[in-house]
Amino acid sequence: MSMYPEVTVAAAALLSFRHFSKLSWLSVHGARNRLQARRLCVGRLSAGKAPSVKESKEKVAIPGLDTVTYGEKMHFVPWLAKPVWPQWERDYKDPKHFRSPPSQEMPLYQETPCYVFNQRTSALEGVRQALWLTKSKAVSGLPPQLLSLAESPANKIPNQEIRVQNAIKHACFWDTTEEQPVKYSNTLFFNLLHLCATLQSSHPLIGRRMLTEKYILAASWKRGKNLFQVRGQNGLKYNSMDPLPRISGKQQVSETAHNALETFYPVSPTVDLQKVHVYKEQVNCTGFRGQHFYPHAHTLYFLEGDDARCKLRPEQFRAKMIMFLFGNALAQAHTLFGVWLDEDAEIYDIAKVRPPFIKKQLKVPAGLAGYKPETFTKFLALYLHGAV
Repeated sequence: MSMYPEVTVAAAALLSFRHFSKLSWLSVHGARNRLQARRLCVGRLSAGKAPSVKESKEKVAIPGLDTVTYGEKMHFVPWLAKPVWPQWERDYKDPKHFRSPPSQEMPLYQETPCYVFNQRTSALEGVRQALWLTKSKAVSGLPPQLLSLAESPANKIPNQEIRVQNAIKHACFWDTTEEQPVKYSNTLFFNLLHLCATLQSSHPLIGRRMLTEKYILAASWKRGKNLFQVRGQNGLKYNSMDPLPRISGKQQVSETAHNALETFYPVSPTVDLQKVHVYKEQVNCTGFRGQHFYPHAHTLYFLEGDDARCKLRPEQFRAKMIMFLFGNALAQAHTLFGVWLDEDAEIYDIAKVRPPFIKKQLKVPAGLAGYKPETFTKFLALYLHGAV
């Protein structure tokens, strides 16, 4: 029994009043305010003190004093210092545990940086930046002497239009299990190449070519005081035993010397390029070692969706094409007779496995729609170049 009964009664009354007022507030305002009260409690808990982070103590070395460690005892002793073991080095080379030395200690380190363009570089200014870096002039469209090759009736493939559409259907419908296949896949590319190769009976020089995949290119040049390099894999390369004929004359090439390059100030021309200090200054490699039977570059094929981890926009993709075209010509020590670039050309519009319905109305029928034969004509013209 309490010595002060009036205090006990008052405290009990106060607790009952608080309990009653809380119940009445919840019953009047409903479950929504209960949820708010719960959130308020959670907010108060989350707004509490953050756990303290233990700061690592700096080890102070006092000259003249030796640190007593438990290294000689061969077991842990809590009141002795932790020993510092020497770095163990293997007497053999293990590639899994290789540690690269600092870049300043490498034999190829140089103070002057080198700007590298690789297969995943996304140039901010696109084609304009690529033309400035390579000091080139872009000519829109394919040369007329190339287009005339595919337009000649002697170079037509029998049933060309039907066979090209069948090649597209094979890549989009028959060789895939996806409901929405990729528009331009590797299967479509090889189908078109196989279709062009059927002309080998009438043009024997087509058999003097070879398709190369995953070759590594390296080319270097100077633009002012800066050193630039193109490195990496860049699609598929069509090599030939015979060099290609000239497309542009010497006078046409010399006239481009007075061409004014478009500037994109204040953006630096080296933007988005990899800056490295470890490199070889003069490196030019076509991807082949020694002498081989197909030394001359014929055509470069760039597959847009070849690298799933790097998706470039159309403008940046065209810049990549120009840079690697220039790098291949430079690496082989060939004169670049013009830089011509055609606009984007679709070979078909839509290929649907299942027809789409919008509000129970058929919008596009199933199958191939919007086939454009002029695009394949350009593809065939590039293939026949040097064989006719």
